Amino acid sequence: MKSLKPSQQAAAQELLRRRKARQSLISYARYIEVPGAPTTGDEDAETFSPVETVIAPHHEIILAATQRCIERHSGRTMLFLPPGSAKSTYASVVAPTWAMGSRPGFKVIGVSYGSDLSRKFGRRMRSIAKQPAFKTLWGAQLSTESSAADEWALDNGSEYMGGGILSGITGNRADFIPIDDPIKGRQEADSEVVRKSTIEAYEDDILTRLKPGGSLMITQTRWNEADLAGSLLPDGYAGETGMIVCKDGKEWEVICIPAQAERADDPLGRKIGEYIWPEWFPADHWDVFKRMPRTWSALYQQRPSPESGDYFKAEWVKSFDDAPARHTMSIYGASDYAVTSDGGDYTVHVVVGIDPDGRMYLLDMWRGQTSSDMWVEAFCDLVLKWRPIGWAEETGQIKSGVGPFLVKRMIERKAYVYREAFPTRGDKAVRAQSIRGRMAMNGLYVPRDAEWKSDLVSEMMSFPVGVHDDQVDALGLVGQLMDRMQSGERPAVKVRKPEPPPGYASIPMPEDRSNMGKRIKL
Repeated sequence: MKSLKPSQQAAAQELLRRRKARQSLISYARYIEVPGAPTTGDEDAETFSPVETVIAPHHEIILAATQRCIERHSGRTMLFLPPGSAKSTYASVVAPTWAMGSRPGFKVIGVSYGSDLSRKFGRRMRSIAKQPAFKTLWGAQLSTESSAADEWALDNGSEYMGGGILSGITGNRADFIPIDDPIKGRQEADSEVVRKSTIEAYEDDILTRLKPGGSLMITQTRWNEADLAGSLLPDGYAGETGMIVCKDGKEWEVICIPAQAERADDPLGRKIGEYIWPEWFPADHWDVFKRMPRTWSALYQQRPSPESGDYFKAEWVKSFDDAPARHTMSIYGASDYAVTSDGGDYTVHVVVGIDPDGRMYLLDMWRGQTSSDMWVEAFCDLVLKWRPIGWAEETGQIKSGVGPFLVKRMIERKAYVYREAFPTRGDKAVRAQSIRGRMAMNGLYVPRDAEWKSDLVSEMMSFPVGVHDDQVDALGLVGQLMDRMQSGERPAVKVRKPEPPPGYASIPMPEDRSNMGKRIKL
């Protein structure tokens, strides 16, 4: 069999590209020109430059999830991604045109916080429908009977209508309703009136416009724990990606991709700490946002928390640039140990210093979802760096298993510190009462540019009903240790050190508390 001529090869490749584009939304996005920035300053213009970037892995996740939503009977999908990730471009612009072209008579109602944004999406969608590639692929083009940016049709009978979620969408019914950015900004997100109106509009207007078996998708960054997505997500939602039964009784596919990975089951397969789209965002892009704890936690990490919590108050957390001289402070440490390295819990070590006026400085923190050998080394590092007076932990967390290894490494590295264990009693709010009282009086000073500051503040504002409380638990142990050591009370529970291996000297546990904090030479 003779090989194909170059022209025949090109024709065969083009036919293959068309076949894939008809079957796959990801291939379709590669087949057309995805509209980027407008070519002119005219807001009504419908000419756009192609996007400047190639389709990134998170775009493929968006496109695949959107296709599943459209094709699934009564599909329900939520997409949570940070600003600037081009989620709207692929979920609310590219995807609906694929559905309208591939399914004659397909009806789409695009919804956002305002009619202006819906028109903007409509113009970008129409620019795709005008492309020769679109007509070649589907044999369809724009209908001459309707031409408004927020209400137009194809000559195959498919239609698009857009509007603001509070504008009262009535009349039409849809096979697919993409809701993109239902909340405009922080002011609206923090308004209970606006949030309530948005949720009521969703329930009374949007859902009633959906045809039986129709699909619905919510694409947004999280602004507030009680936003539209928050009203649907189950209590205790912790940023998981997957099929989740929500409060409306429906099974939703939730895709949560934070700016910085913080879960072992990250949808992009990132390691904890890695950022989204490094090919587009330079490493220092995120620094300015990480300095704003509430903004970083909500918009970028998709973990909204109250501005001021019920248990801890935001004003209690203060910033510092330079801590007092170390020799003027009494320094304490504490650890909250995770049971397993891959169970979603974090091991946390904290170091807190008290200045002569009683002000508390959070000098250092280590937090990780790691195996015990990793956090044992981190523990020793902090002990050697700060030489604390004592170290607090909970009874029973590491006694059987890791405890002997921890002591062995302390001896090997000469990381000597008095460890005291506290029984786990009462609920977590009771155990954090000591540190809470100290913060209420003098605050907690935190390094201004610490990369973990945003997560800490978010956890405090959500405590005691938040998803994670490991950092607060560790601080609570510090508070208990300070109370006990400053009062001179005898310890209720002592950490008993196992006999060291042959050749190791033992670490004497001081009976005289005035001796605590002094380095013990072996």
